[in-house]
Amino acid sequence: MVDTSAVKDALRRQQIETPSWAYGNSGTRFKVFAQEGVPRTPWEKIDDAAQVHRFTGVAPIVAVHIPWDRVDDYAALAAHAEESGVRIGAVNTNVFQDDDYRLGSVTNPDPAVRRKALDHLLEAVDIMDATGSRDLKLWFSDGTNYPGQDDVRTRQDRMAEALAAVYERLGEGQRFLLEYKLFEPAFYMTDLPDWGASYAHCVKLGPKAQVVVDTGHHAPGTNIEFIVAFLLREGRLGGFDFNSRFYADDDLMVGAADPFQLFRIMYEVVRGGGYDPDSGVAFMLDQCHNIEPKIQGQIRSVMNVQEATAKALLVDGDALRAAQEAGDVLEANAVFMDAYNTDVRPLLAELREEMGLHPDPVAAYRASGYFERVRAERTAGQAAGWGA
Repeated sequence: MVDTSAVKDALRRQQIETPSWAYGNSGTRFKVFAQEGVPRTPWEKIDDAAQVHRFTGVAPIVAVHIPWDRVDDYAALAAHAEESGVRIGAVNTNVFQDDDYRLGSVTNPDPAVRRKALDHLLEAVDIMDATGSRDLKLWFSDGTNYPGQDDVRTRQDRMAEALAAVYERLGEGQRFLLEYKLFEPAFYMTDLPDWGASYAHCVKLGPKAQVVVDTGHHAPGTNIEFIVAFLLREGRLGGFDFNSRFYADDDLMVGAADPFQLFRIMYEVVRGGGYDPDSGVAFMLDQCHNIEPKIQGQIRSVMNVQEATAKALLVDGDALRAAQEAGDVLEANAVFMDAYNTDVRPLLAELREEMGLHPDPVAAYRASGYFERVRAERTAGQAAGWGA
């Protein structure tokens, strides 16, 4: 029998990072859909992120993206975040939205383009110094569209050289999280296509290089929880970019497509010690809300992660191990499924009330009047977002 008070204690210390770009206008490669009340500046993105934390109590961190969140004074932006009740988390780099990166960024055949990309990555570490951020998030769209377009091995050498330069620049208490993606926008070969490639680069560099798992960046049917368990065992899981996908990298709300998969992942996180306060594993949402309200989408996503985590914490470890050691396949699976099939919403509502929060964060946000206020205030200027 699992002690529910211990489960609530563990859930109380949960921290989920939301992405600044989730609050801006977004869409597909075909169309960006504008919404009312969307923030126009990084400062207003912080304000919106603070609302998610205000109503959930477990989202105190906001990831920023450069150059989308470029400001003149990053220390001032960090101070604004603190005043708003949150803090700036991972600094995400962008070496994919410039014409120069048509053939790649740090793996580009042109040394001048590689230098430009590396300078941007190093600039991001400077921003980390100013904001007090621990994590640098690195994702590369680099790859090729056709066999023979470029030399695969040489591109790996270029990647390793750039990563080594960034690693050398990291300060005390800083690290980088190296992302990977199976395909897109490079359709034949991606330079960092899977966790094995990311892991190999990280191991060669040292402990400040960690792998980040984006749940939408794998081939269909990939056992992501195995990857999570392996990386935790090796001490190389730096964090997650949580989202959902039905076909490719859909970036839908976490838990929307396959909540059972999210539960399985969170179980391995708990089992492997990744949920411990000192584990260093970062739980970040990486989603874009194209047609649903931005802040409500983030609140609902946070709640989805909370529910999956609660179920993972409710797995009766003693009963599960006993069944596993006895070779009782059906009983082991039954123990696992009992936790997943538990309705944890009453427990989470009770926990929120104990934390001084409304038991229904979405209802509380809707009743707050925040959206109506910013919709009226944010009529002039250019709404934040990305073009397509």
